[in-house]
Amino acid sequence: MRNKKYLAPLAVLIFVMILGVLQGCGSKPAPQTTPQPEVKDIILATTTSTQDSGLLDVLVPDFEQKTGYKVKPIAVGTGAALTMGEKGEADVLLTHAPSSEKPLVDSGVAVNYQLVMHNDFIIVGPADDPAGIKGMKSVVETFKKIASSESTFVSRGDDSGTHKMELKIWKEAGITPEGSWYLQSGTGMGATLNIANEKLGYTLSDRATFLAQKKNIKLENLMEGDPVLLNIYHVMQVNPEKFTKVNKDGAQAFVEFMVDSDTQKVISEFGKDKYGEPLFFPDAGKKMEDVGK
Repeated sequence: MRNKKYLAPLAVLIFVMILGVLQGCGSKPAPQTTPQPEVKDIILATTTSTQDSGLLDVLVPDFEQKTGYKVKPIAVGTGAALTMGEKGEADVLLTHAPSSEKPLVDSGVAVNYQLVMHNDFIIVGPADDPAGIKGMKSVVETFKKIASSESTFVSRGDDSGTHKMELKIWKEAGITPEGSWYLQSGTGMGATLNIANEKLGYTLSDRATFLAQKKNIKLENLMEGDPVLLNIYHVMQVNPEKFTKVNKDGAQAFVEFMVDSDTQKVISEFGKDKYGEPLFFPDAGKKMEDVGK
């Protein structure tokens, strides 16, 4: 009888212990949380094309969700973005004017300089094409024809990567554009396209912004395909050793995010669903001479 008296409570205790073990085995582990950075804000100086095309609207939330950083994009012309870098007023730069970026890298203002992606420039204009440029293969000859016919041309006029490319083409054509036919908007690509649309004029546009704005304007893509029109984007950190207020860790995280294989895949697919073709082509890990091949 004495053994039975103690066996019942012992059985209950063993049962409770087994039940606890079983419940522990079935429980889900606590969800992993991304460690929060000490300095969350990152200032990204970039071009209007990354904003007007909608690419930033896709990439920035993804980066913020994965890292815990908060991005403050400032979309200006590439010249202005690079100037922000020179003054230490940005943490990271995403621009598309390699010849203007190189001096910053060479001087040590920019570090961790990485190739990200490319698209191309195109010449757009009114459907009736008063200069008769449709189907031309040389952008230099195209500019010569626009100038000789004095057809309205709207320039960005803002020291952006697009404006730098335009000036390079005029120089190669041996033309100093001036006169009532040559207008300067002093604005971003989206606004310049709208002005060219209102004035029934031509303009040089990156393909991504044109496709993103196409539904709102009547301009057509009239000239493309010249290798000169390749439009290459790089990302880089502003050197924290020169500017102590720069968010070194945040900038480095953004550069690494932009060249990461998952981000490059997102870039390769961006625009396909809406426009039937990608707006950008990923290039991380490539050499400059292999871009576009």
